[in-house]
Amino acid sequence: MQLIKKWNSLSLIVRICVGLAVGVILGLTVPGLAWISLLGSLFVGALKGIAPVLVFLLVSSSIASAKGGNLAKFRTVIFLYLFSTLCAAIVAVMVNFIHPVSLTLANIDVAEGYTAPGGMNEVIMNLLTSIIANPVKALIDANYIGILFWAVIFGLALKEAYEHTKQTMQNFADAASLVVRWVIGCAPFGIMGLVYDSVSTSGLEIFTTYGELVLVLVVSMLLVAFVVNPLIVGITLRHNPFPLILTCIRQSGITAFFTRSSAANIPVNLELCKKLGLDEDMYSVSIPLGATINMDGAAAVITTFALTAANTVGAEVSLPVALLLSIVATFSACGASGVAGGSLLLVPLACSLFGISNDIAMQIVGVGFIVSVIQDSLETALNSSGDVIFTATAEFLEWKKEGRKLPL
Repeated sequence: MQLIKKWNSLSLIVRICVGLAVGVILGLTVPGLAWISLLGSLFVGALKGIAPVLVFLLVSSSIASAKGGNLAKFRTVIFLYLFSTLCAAIVAVMVNFIHPVSLTLANIDVAEGYTAPGGMNEVIMNLLTSIIANPVKALIDANYIGILFWAVIFGLALKEAYEHTKQTMQNFADAASLVVRWVIGCAPFGIMGLVYDSVSTSGLEIFTTYGELVLVLVVSMLLVAFVVNPLIVGITLRHNPFPLILTCIRQSGITAFFTRSSAANIPVNLELCKKLGLDEDMYSVSIPLGATINMDGAAAVITTFALTAANTVGAEVSLPVALLLSIVATFSACGASGVAGGSLLLVPLACSLFGISNDIAMQIVGVGFIVSVIQDSLETALNSSGDVIFTATAEFLEWKKEGRKLPL
């Protein structure tokens, strides 16, 4: 019991690193043990089981409980949140086009019958057909496009429901999120199994490909943090953006990098907004809102992993289709779960745009958890620092209209 308590007291990052290291060592020394590989299969299977339910409950509950008046009041910051998320997805598309990455996956033969979409028209037709699928069948088949559509419809329908009904929906969403936390708590063992299977079959060279994937993610997020976001702020305010950008990255992004939770970083962001002299009525709403819909890092992750899945199965993705993927990734990212690795659970939704099977998509998600030590930390840092950046930008824009001097 003491050993278990000590293990649980370690951060998830440390436990994942331990699982990764153990998987490598076992894969090199005792290959061929099926029960170790089974741990990876069970982990991916658990994610496949809960992810569709989680997406439906989170999206429908959040829409049912949304207060329209508050959203209208903060339309500027909401626009900045969504626009920057779209820009992040487009940047990720560009980086992936410049340096495409494909992966070696277990059971890749399941893709032999895969047929790439013939063009934009076919993609749109597949999208429309998937949208109107039976909602129960969409959940069973993990048809994320259909799940998202019906979640929105149910959420809008529930806006007129009694408050206790909305609270019940929220309770179910919280319960699903808790189940995901339990599953992700087992990630070190699942990752050990996934890494063991990869190293046993392909050797250490498998990490060369993972390294390329991490590099693409890091480059995409750094471009968003130090090029795209400064451009958005600079053009909006017609003012040097870097004092604000660097302040937010230093005081919010670094903390979020280690906590790996936008929700956990909300108190840090609220304190930073107070130091910047922002209106408390503004930032007390926009910061928690940003933790939900300002998802630059998540959009980059979803786009990168979807394009990686397309490259892995040999699908040729045209630029117009990739731009459509950016839009899907933008709105998908807004529904990302607040738990560590939540954006990875929405990768199958983006993959379904290309008709990629859920089996392959969830294997890509499994790879995502292997590199999540870096991916999720950078993603959260980018998301959380952006909450303050765009809240301040929206407020400073009003200050400029009033002729007030900006503090940075």
